[in-house]
Amino acid sequence: MPASIDLAVIGGTGLYRLADLQDVEPHQPVTRYGALSGPVRVGTLDGRRVAFLARHGEGHSVPPHRINYRANLAALQALGATRVLALNTVGGITERFAPRVLACPDQLIDYTWGRVSTFSEGDADDGRGGEVLHVDFGDPYTPALRAEVLRAARAAGVDLVDGGCYGATQGPRLETRAEIARMRRDGCDLVGMTGMPEAGLARELGLDYACLAIVANWAAGAGPQVDEVITFQNVLDNVAAASSGIPALLRRLLAG
Repeated sequence: MPASIDLAVIGGTGLYRLADLQDVEPHQPVTRYGALSGPVRVGTLDGRRVAFLARHGEGHSVPPHRINYRANLAALQALGATRVLALNTVGGITERFAPRVLACPDQLIDYTWGRVSTFSEGDADDGRGGEVLHVDFGDPYTPALRAEVLRAARAAGVDLVDGGCYGATQGPRLETRAEIARMRRDGCDLVGMTGMPEAGLARELGLDYACLAIVANWAAGAGPQVDEVITFQNVLDNVAAASSGIPALLRRLLAG
């Protein structure tokens, strides 16, 4: 049996390592689903075992629609993870979710297409005995883990918006103003490119899964300057600011 991991963290755009992780060892488990985005770096944080995986690769070389979400999650599970905290860099659509806000969404709408979105392949050689999984996905983020994350943020003094609907788009291009207007009408507060199928696959594996959404920019037409041009440097600066409290939050989360 693999040694237990207290928490697995998946990092998004601008988040390619956990600086405070100690005694780090790289792992790259072989899964039947192909290559991971990169090595899983397992180390300790305040004496707890933590795994970190850069979703886009450590050099940001894997676009959102080409990420091997199945391999990434299967590898984390194989290493002993049962809880996954996803860090997702997103755009803000509604007023509460301005750039540099950190949020813990509770709902999700999937606008992606063409991605492999299930471990159920419909044949007896799929590693699950041909089982078709109709998982309950009414609450796409594990309520108990979300509650723990929110408590940890309060204890650490980290501002964290509770709730919000994440709209997952295909990427890698950003969205049009009309697309964002539609998403607002649909009830989305945040827009990102990697929320699905990752959350659904985690549910199929029985992993507890929650999201910290790091607002890097206003989505197209959503901010006070409708003609604002988004640059990658702006995104990185806002991600750094919004994620500054994450190390303290993680420490409180691991402390229980």
